[in-house]
Amino acid sequence: MLQYGSVKENLHESGARRGNEKLFLEVLRRTVQAISEVPPMRELSRRLVLPLFIIFSCIIPLSVPWQALAADDEPLNKEQIKQFLQTADIVKSRPSENGVTHPWRLTLSNGTITHDASFQPVDEHQQRKDLGYGRSETNFVDSYKYNIAAYQIAELLGVDNMLPVYVERKWQGKTGSLSWYLPVKMDDATRFAQKIEPPDSDKWNKQMFRIRVFDELVYDTDPNLTNVLIGQDWTVYRVDFSRAFRKYKDLRGEKNLVKCDRQLFEKLKALKADEVTEKTKRYLTKDEIGAVMARRDKIVAKFQTLIAQKGENEVLY
Repeated sequence: MLQYGSVKENLHESGARRGNEKLFLEVLRRTVQAISEVPPMRELSRRLVLPLFIIFSCIIPLSVPWQALAADDEPLNKEQIKQFLQTADIVKSRPSENGVTHPWRLTLSNGTITHDASFQPVDEHQQRKDLGYGRSETNFVDSYKYNIAAYQIAELLGVDNMLPVYVERKWQGKTGSLSWYLPVKMDDATRFAQKIEPPDSDKWNKQMFRIRVFDELVYDTDPNLTNVLIGQDWTVYRVDFSRAFRKYKDLRGEKNLVKCDRQLFEKLKALKADEVTEKTKRYLTKDEIGAVMARRDKIVAKFQTLIAQKGENEVLY
């Protein structure tokens, strides 16, 4: 299971609080009994003990639950992150420095957890879009819905750990995708510009092969290097699919399909149109899902051809 940062949540806070209340009442009972049994000659000591106990009793209910929270080192799982993203209060906002769709960086808090998230409300549809540099696209779509659909398909394929968690949420009257902010040190554009080599080339290549297969499946027309993020331990994440899911049934870059994760390959072969439809029905059209499945067929066929030519161990890992 993917560990999403080191943010903690006291999932058993109510149970711990009830246990602490029982402990506190027992301490209170015994202390009152002890004070009542002090001989008269120690009246002065009793007058000092009682105020100290009152101070102590005020501190304990506050400190014990906090200690129980600090002792919970379990990171949030993806379902807990989804719930947090959908329900936590938005306490701060600022425009993001990256991205042509102008996403917002929001700070969320539920009173226990405070964490940032990226909000992307873009939902642009144009019959023809001028992309600059002499390029244009017909039936252009740039939509937050594709971020959520990409994450949902990644879940079906068991590769959702290479994406941040995406959910749908409304903020300031706009609906968009909200994604868990990842603890990264740079994007791949920075790495490339600074000529930084990964410390483990084999691990890096396997992650990138997985991303390339997924990019072909969802047909992202804007898979630039700033959308590949690198974590502190060189774990690679793929973000921003708002220009994916074109209706083309051919692959965008078949030459990028060189090797494939063995588990991903099996999941691709087993993927069914009805489960994709059920998972993504709020975000993808019938034609978009049909194109996904057509590209799936070609990805599988490509790797089957490579396996026949080179052998399974040279293609799958």
